[in-house]
Amino acid sequence: MESFELISLDKNKNIHFIGIGGVSMSALAIILKNDGFAVSGSDFKESAATEMLRKSGIEVFLGHEPQNIKNASCVVYTAAIKDDNPELTYAKTLSIPVIDRAEMLGTIMKHYELPICVSGTHGKTTTTSMLASVFLSANLDPTVLVGGNLSQIGGNMRDGGKKYMITEACEYCASFLKFFPFLEIILNVEEDHLDYFKDLEDIKNCFGKFASIVPENGFIVANFDDGDVVSVVKNAKASVISYGISNENALYTAKNITYNENGFGEFDVYFENEKIMHISLSVTGAHNVSNALAVIAASRALGVDNEAIKTGIAAFTGTDRRFQKRGEFCGIPVIDDYAHHPTEIKATLASCKNYAKGKIWGVFQPHTYTRAYNLLSDFAESFSDCDTVIVTDIYAAREKDTGLINSQTVTDEINKKSKNAIYIKEFEKIAEFLKENAQKDDIVITLGAGDVNKVCSLLTK
Repeated sequence: MESFELISLDKNKNIHFIGIGGVSMSALAIILKNDGFAVSGSDFKESAATEMLRKSGIEVFLGHEPQNIKNASCVVYTAAIKDDNPELTYAKTLSIPVIDRAEMLGTIMKHYELPICVSGTHGKTTTTSMLASVFLSANLDPTVLVGGNLSQIGGNMRDGGKKYMITEACEYCASFLKFFPFLEIILNVEEDHLDYFKDLEDIKNCFGKFASIVPENGFIVANFDDGDVVSVVKNAKASVISYGISNENALYTAKNITYNENGFGEFDVYFENEKIMHISLSVTGAHNVSNALAVIAASRALGVDNEAIKTGIAAFTGTDRRFQKRGEFCGIPVIDDYAHHPTEIKATLASCKNYAKGKIWGVFQPHTYTRAYNLLSDFAESFSDCDTVIVTDIYAAREKDTGLINSQTVTDEINKKSKNAIYIKEFEKIAEFLKENAQKDDIVITLGAGDVNKVCSLLTK
């Protein structure tokens, strides 16, 4: 429904969200409520999000029933909502707009002067959060939508002014093609979401379309260390601003990189081969040096001064589940990380090497059957920096078990490469194993986008 506009809606009738408790859905509901729209929603269960929404004056129904949308001017749904959902089915019989979450976000985005979209196979949440920290340091009052909890904004969203919107832009189901960015960041382009995309070429084609959306007076900040990123931006009409650590032909580069005892990076930033600033990070890993370069390039393109950039990056200490220390047991640090793609896992474990004095114990929960199956050989090569990796059962998320793959198969494949994997099904037994075997100066890290972080609680309680 390309002609959908907010101005066409009756503000006395509700914009109704099916699945309003979701991270993105709840944020959009709050923005619309603050803009003067009547908003309601439904979800299967109570959560911190539904409680927050009610406190904001939004009516939230528990359960999905047709009568919940009787006063709706528009119905918004997520990809997680099935076609037979009773509210969605009823809404389609009414003469009202029925749109998905991405289209609503794109529609809202048009009401901001300079929307900024952070895309890539991985690193979106961290980079979006780091960029938000910079804009807050510069007192630019950004509206922020992020896929994790960021302490600097007290959650996953900030409803700021109407000049800057900073948001993640996910490629899954090509949803980011419904957005209207003035500036894009493209962090990387790799195989993922192969339950939707056919192959890497299909993914590159989608990112190429995304790059073409940016207007001629806009900007694309592109990681030139990634050859596939270079290829997807080559026909863009907007100005392309390149950055890279290993690509010396990039406009922005990082030199003299060092890491302190916490694994936090420091480096000099060069623009067109001229040193322009020194950056100190408060997050770990070489991947965050790269993320910081993207943030610096984007911020400077929009006129943010160097001091605000330096201050904002230093103030960023991470988002929930991104190399987040959850506590200790017997003096052993317990870290939780959202990494669920082979490249993310490699980067996270490389960060551990700068942090741990002893052994690295990984707990890996594969996320979705299709990802585990399609990227099995890549996963098998991801754990060489672990002394031991414990593999637990696959987190199904939106999928059903087709029997094509299981975690024992994942474990066996890892052992063909690094011979350091064991399979343990129950979280309680994983915690018992670690308490019996990990020693002082070691580190434990949970890896995955599912509920593997429950192991952290079992270890640190």
